[in-house]
Amino acid sequence: MRHPPRSALLLVAGAVAVVGSVVVPVVTASGAAPACTVEYSVTSQWDSGFQGAVKITNNRAAVSGWALTFDFAGGQKVSQGWNAKWTQSGTTVTATNESWNGSLATGASVSAGFLASWSGSNAAPTAFKLNGTTCNVDSEPTPTPPPTEPPASGSAPALHVLGNKLVDAAGKTRRLLGVNRSGGEFMCVQGYGIFDGPVDDAAIKAIADWKASAVRIPLNEECWLGLSNVEPEYAGANYIKAVKDLVARVEAHGMTPIVELHWTHGQYTGNSAGCSDVHATCQKPMPDAQYTPSFWSSVASTFKQDRAVAFDLFNEPYPDRATSSVTDAWKCWKDGGTCPGISYEVAGMQDLVDAVRSTGADNVILAGGLAYSNDLSQWLTYRPSDPAGNLVAAYHVYNFNTCASESCWNSTLAPVASQVPLVAGEIGENTCSHGFVDQVMKWFDDRNLSYLGWTWNTWDCSSGPSLISNYDGTPTSYGTGLRDHLRALNG
Repeated sequence: MRHPPRSALLLVAGAVAVVGSVVVPVVTASGAAPACTVEYSVTSQWDSGFQGAVKITNNRAAVSGWALTFDFAGGQKVSQGWNAKWTQSGTTVTATNESWNGSLATGASVSAGFLASWSGSNAAPTAFKLNGTTCNVDSEPTPTPPPTEPPASGSAPALHVLGNKLVDAAGKTRRLLGVNRSGGEFMCVQGYGIFDGPVDDAAIKAIADWKASAVRIPLNEECWLGLSNVEPEYAGANYIKAVKDLVARVEAHGMTPIVELHWTHGQYTGNSAGCSDVHATCQKPMPDAQYTPSFWSSVASTFKQDRAVAFDLFNEPYPDRATSSVTDAWKCWKDGGTCPGISYEVAGMQDLVDAVRSTGADNVILAGGLAYSNDLSQWLTYRPSDPAGNLVAAYHVYNFNTCASESCWNSTLAPVASQVPLVAGEIGENTCSHGFVDQVMKWFDDRNLSYLGWTWNTWDCSSGPSLISNYDGTPTSYGTGLRDHLRALNG
């Protein structure tokens, strides 16, 4: 769906730990504040790489431009970053301001992040300079961040594409039948928490009790990357850990987790705009080149050892609403760049596939088409190249969509499903009933395809639509249709 609720109904309790966070003293032995302070943290770490972050505070006269330098002692190499221009010469790393965040008033702070490789050790830098001035004077040496445990494999099977099917390691077909668990895309950026409603083991067991085999988990790129506009307790390491914990619980109940990018950066005020905000506070027509490739590099690195996790690149592309040219829209979808009607630089689906595969991750990747993933008419013509051969077509359908009839499915979906796996990542209706989704499920069942209902949240079923009225799994009248059908299919 394009517009989940803009307010939270329930804030989930539960502590989350920061990985490798460095606490920096802010006063010297003489009692004067340091000229500048730098907080360095490792927000996520895997076998050969990590995601890091710095928060820089200027305690002296205002500056109109800044450059932060520090040295790595463990052979680490920065590969890319955001909110700064990152370079490295030998062991010395330099982060210089972007054109839009160069001004630092007295007492002002700026945050930036990066991805880097490491081997042997990942010792944190111990000295930082801002515009040549040493920061954190009299601070204690920075401790080495502890390694992060790899994602739990649980009992969900590793998946790969075989022809037009998803199969497990033994070659058995795996249909992804389940629900969406919305919240991770909007709670954090709105300042309410990380998830909407409980995501503890009992809450995930309630989903499994519907006999679901998959859970789709919408995410927010600014929260994952820990950008400065998101409250720190809901961003960066805290957000990543919460997502990893949820993925582990889903897997522990034998269900396939699909991590999906829902809300992204980039200002769009054109046709069908969800908001005018540059930040990730609504659905944008396409991913942004500024942050989305870094997001997927980080997510892929986090989960690449766990092939039970599938990656859904972008919720509902709609570049076709920004231009009258269908050809231009599909080219934008695949290749990104400067797209008609979209003011920010776009990351195309090929860019995102490349970002994932460059990490060494060969997890299954889902890519939705145009018209909010409701149009797959030219998906095969423009599909990205995937060296791992694990690409899946994603489709969304609601009763109010253009392609919401059996005739349209026969003409546009069937040809796609004959060549690649097809997953309906979202199905639903705004009638508080299930007559339409019953039709959808039958068409997909007859072809042994996958689908997931929107959404496992306790919202008004006519505006959500919502599958449940309570997180113990009590269904709405709409959710009853999906629950009973899954139980009939899977026993």
